[in-house]
Amino acid sequence: EARMVESGGGSVQAGGSLRLSCAASELTYSRDCMGWFRQAPGKEREGVAVIDRDGSTTYADSVKGRFTISKGNAKNTLDLQMNSLKREDTAMYYCAADRSWCPAIKFDEKGYDYWGQGTQVTVSS
Repeated sequence: EARMVESGGGSVQAGGSLRLSCAASELTYSRDCMGWFRQAPGKEREGVAVIDRDGSTTYADSVKGRFTISKGNAKNTLDLQMNSLKREDTAMYYCAADRSWCPAIKFDEKGYDYWGQGTQVTVSS
């Protein structure tokens, strides 16, 4: 059973940066679809960014140009560099993975079998 653990969340002022990491055990991440999702208070969970088996990436419109998803230098890690953070980025961030190509609808949660417990990101003005 794959286990995924997020880290790097915290509190930051608007305009600042944070880097989230996800350690994924038991996954051959080079052949897996991996992504980041988030859930703000009172809202449904939404997709943020995914990286497919071939390295192609997809971003939510709200984060394009500000966030970058990458597979880390360390084995089986997934990173999310978040720059120019806004208050509306405040949410619990989750990493997710599937041992296959990403679903056709990249942010379809049903296409991801493995989920972390989340790390909180709070952006203040």
